[in-house]
Amino acid sequence: MRSPKLAALELRRFARGRLPRAALVALLLLPLLYGALYLWSFWDPYGRLDRIPVALVNDDRGATAGGRKLNAGDDIVEGLRESEVFDWHEVSDAEARAGVEDGRYYLSLTMPEDFSARIASSSGDSPETGALRVRTNDANNYIVGQISRTVFSEVRTAASTKASRSFLDKIFISFSDIHGETVKAAGGADKLKGGIGKAEKGSKDLADGLKDAKDGSGDLAKGLRKLHTGAGDLEDGSKKVAEGTQALADKVNGISGKVGPFLKDNERFIGDTAQFVADSAGTVRDNLDSLSETAPAAAERAREASGTLDGVYRTRCEDAVPPDAACPDLKLAKGAAADVASIAGDLDTLVSEHDSDLEKLDEHLAALQKQAQALADRAPHLSEDLDDAVRRINELNAGAGKVAAGATKLHAGLGTAKTGSVDLDEGVGKLKTGADDLSGGMYKLVDGSVKLADGLHDGAQKIPDYDERERDRRTEVMADPVQLASQSLHRAPNYGTGFAPYFIPLSLWVGAMVAYMLIPPLNRRALAAGASAWRIALAGWLPVLAIGIAQTAALMAVLHWAVGLEPVRAAGTVGFLFLVTGCFAALVQLLNARFGAAGRILVLALLMLQLTSAGGTYPVQTSPGFFNAIHPYLPMSYIVEALRRLITGGGLGPVWQACAVLAAFTAGALALTALSARRRQVWTLDKLHPELSL
Repeated sequence: MRSPKLAALELRRFARGRLPRAALVALLLLPLLYGALYLWSFWDPYGRLDRIPVALVNDDRGATAGGRKLNAGDDIVEGLRESEVFDWHEVSDAEARAGVEDGRYYLSLTMPEDFSARIASSSGDSPETGALRVRTNDANNYIVGQISRTVFSEVRTAASTKASRSFLDKIFISFSDIHGETVKAAGGADKLKGGIGKAEKGSKDLADGLKDAKDGSGDLAKGLRKLHTGAGDLEDGSKKVAEGTQALADKVNGISGKVGPFLKDNERFIGDTAQFVADSAGTVRDNLDSLSETAPAAAERAREASGTLDGVYRTRCEDAVPPDAACPDLKLAKGAAADVASIAGDLDTLVSEHDSDLEKLDEHLAALQKQAQALADRAPHLSEDLDDAVRRINELNAGAGKVAAGATKLHAGLGTAKTGSVDLDEGVGKLKTGADDLSGGMYKLVDGSVKLADGLHDGAQKIPDYDERERDRRTEVMADPVQLASQSLHRAPNYGTGFAPYFIPLSLWVGAMVAYMLIPPLNRRALAAGASAWRIALAGWLPVLAIGIAQTAALMAVLHWAVGLEPVRAAGTVGFLFLVTGCFAALVQLLNARFGAAGRILVLALLMLQLTSAGGTYPVQTSPGFFNAIHPYLPMSYIVEALRRLITGGGLGPVWQACAVLAAFTAGALALTALSARRRQVWTLDKLHPELSL
């Protein structure tokens, strides 16, 4: 009898009674307990997180930042409620702590009292970080704690981004303010540059004017020294003349009776004295004219120099913003110029105030000169006109006295004027030196003000000036400069779809394992009939293969229609699972055929090894070295990888590799089963009475 007929006879055996039929139905539905129920329970746990009770504590008291009220805690609470990540319960901190401890809440999230204040401090002098407090209890559920860390990390990132945006927005506003103030400063620097340029020109003109003033003051001092010397000589001469005329008048008046003979004897002496008086009076008149002409000019030059320096000081030190660095020196120079002008003015005033006296003195001198000259001319004839001579001598004596008194006053005044002119010359010299220094400093200031204005204009161009739209865009980028461009090439829509490649082969292995608990791995009829080893192996494999195909069809139908599994390659997935069923059936058959009752234990042990080394949950690289070592040698490693590509998509390379591996395992297992069948055809006492029977 051929192997298919033997297999059909083996299956018809389950139709002979209610219990065998019930066992066959249970056998067909058994993979659903592992596949459908497991996947159903794990299908979409992240989509139901809103059912997990979580305590939410908002103790934040708010703060003020930049003149605006900040309530970061309220903002986070509102965002969490809108996200519906967990079932939030707003409670007090004490209630949250107790609830996490006794299991009413899986975890708690707390916004402390100073949460907003710490965030607002980022714009102050002492910035601090705000802290969200999360309290978990792994005794309640470890996985929820892991999920919460991911969720609250996103909450923290969102809160940090919002706080950073507020802080950066203020920075960009400050940039705009700085830009505006720098533009104003640049405009002011332009005005300063123009003002300093004018001041520099004025300082140069001042230096040139003071040079001329220095020359004039020197000439004035020299002239006044000569005048003072002449006035001294005049004073001495006039005194002598007055003394002589007084003596002459006394003699003339005292001896007028005897004057005739006297005049006759002294005509020559009288003539010489009168001529000396006339000559001295002419010299004094010449010096008086020089003094009257020089004093006003010197005073005018001194006043002009003082006025020019005063204007420069007012422009650069009183009206300019900021004042010139040379203002202290300018103030000293202005004071010295004022002193010089005062002295020159005093001299001019002296001359002008005594102008009438000088004019009278000049008139007296002219009269004296005229009278003395007349006397000198008439001296040879004095004896002839005694009365006239006496009168003239008395007039000469009176005029000489007035001349002597005026000469004394003139000498004293010119002494003061000479001292003042010396001080004036020294002061103008200092002013000229200061003006030269001022002109040099102003030249440097002009160059510096040009650089300052250019630098401020360049700085204003480099300082950003963003409008509100540009500021918002840049703030958004800088607050969250790194975005995660997440792209899933073949994304599993839910948790269950991701685990299906792991649970489906598990259920099919269990189905094959249970099937060989009801169906013998080697067909007894074929063994008794002495059939070939291959026919015996196939006769024991084909019934379980048929049951496995039925199990696969039932499992996939329930997963698709009831649970919601949507494989990308549905037909390929089902066809591949048929191959998986055949391979698992061959492996389980081999272990049972070769090792008998102990083979069932080996089947379970092999299942455990495959589950722990297949990388169905975590990548196998995260497992200990032992599981990494056996991973490439077990069929479920290739099955899980191939099912991932068939269910969620991707390249088919791992699928074809898995098909080759499964085909090799199936062929090898059937070959070894055939070898075991040949050995089983020889009956021994151990086979008739086994040590262990399951």
